[in-house]
Amino acid sequence: MRHSSLRAIAIATAATAVLGVSTASANVEIVATVPDLAALAREVGGDKVSVTALSLPTQDPHFVDAKPSLMLKLNKADVLLAVGLQLEAGWLPALQNGARNARILSGGAGYLECSQAVRLLEVPAAPVDRSMGDIHPGGNPHYLFDPRQAAGCAKAIAAKLGAVDRANAQAYDANLRRFLEKLEKARAAWEKRMAPYKGHAVITFHRSWNYLLDWLSLRSIAELEPKPGIPPTPSHVAEVLAAGRASNVHCVIQESFYPDKTGRLVAKKLDGQLLSLPAGADVASGETYIEHMDHVIDALVGAMK
Repeated sequence: MRHSSLRAIAIATAATAVLGVSTASANVEIVATVPDLAALAREVGGDKVSVTALSLPTQDPHFVDAKPSLMLKLNKADVLLAVGLQLEAGWLPALQNGARNARILSGGAGYLECSQAVRLLEVPAAPVDRSMGDIHPGGNPHYLFDPRQAAGCAKAIAAKLGAVDRANAQAYDANLRRFLEKLEKARAAWEKRMAPYKGHAVITFHRSWNYLLDWLSLRSIAELEPKPGIPPTPSHVAEVLAAGRASNVHCVIQESFYPDKTGRLVAKKLDGQLLSLPAGADVASGETYIEHMDHVIDALVGAMK
C-alpha cells in the first residue's frame, strides 16, 4: 500500500508539472471526515489550503466505506479534521492506520477532533450499553447544525492550521475573523426568521437535529427511531403519531440518507411536511457552510405552521 501510494503521488506530481499547473498556493492539505468541517476549513484556510471531505452530504457519516482511495487522501494529508464522539469510530481508524501517515493519527500533530471546541449536549450521566441503541458515550456528535458550535470549530481549525503552518498563521487568523463576522450576521438573520416559531414542536428521525433545535428553541417531542440506530416499528410509529397530534406537530425532519417512507406517512397523517435535508454542505460544488444553513432555515420556515 505504501509503495503504490507513493507511486500515485509521484505520477500526480509529474502530471501537474507537464500541465504547467502550480501547487505552490496550497501549502496545507486538509482532509475532513464530513462536508461541513471541510466547508469551515475552506473558510479559514483560504488560498493557503486544499480541502477534501471523506464523506458526502447524502451519506450517513456513521457508515463510510474505508476505501483505498480514501487512504490515499489521508496519506497526503497534513491535517485531519474529525467530528469525534465516536461518530466515525466504525471506519476512520482503519483509514488512519492504512494511510501510514503519523501526522494524522489520533494524537498526531495534524489531527484535530473538533468536538473539543463544542458545548456538548446529551452527555450520558451513567454508563451506556448496546441495549440502549446507538448512544454516543461522549455526547451527541451532530453539533454542526448549530452555528454557535460551528464558530467554535472554526476557531479550533484556525489554531491547528497556525500551529501546522506557522508562516501563514496571521492569514488564518484574518480569514477566521472575516468568517466569524459573516457567520454572526447570518445567525442573527436566521434567528430573526425563526423567532415566531420558538417553542414549536417537531418530530425527527434520528437525534441529528438536537443542536439545531436547542439553538432555535424548538422541541422534539419524539423520534421515529424507537432507539437511536433502530429502524421504526409499527407500534412505535403509532405512539409517535399520537404524540404528534397531542402537540399539534406539522413538521418532520430527517437527513436525506434515511429512508423517507415512514417520515412521509407520519407527516401526511399530521397534515404536515417532511423535511428531508442533506447532512452537510455540498462542498464538491462549492457550497459554503452559511449557504447550507440558509437552505436548512428556508426549509424550516416553509414547513412551520
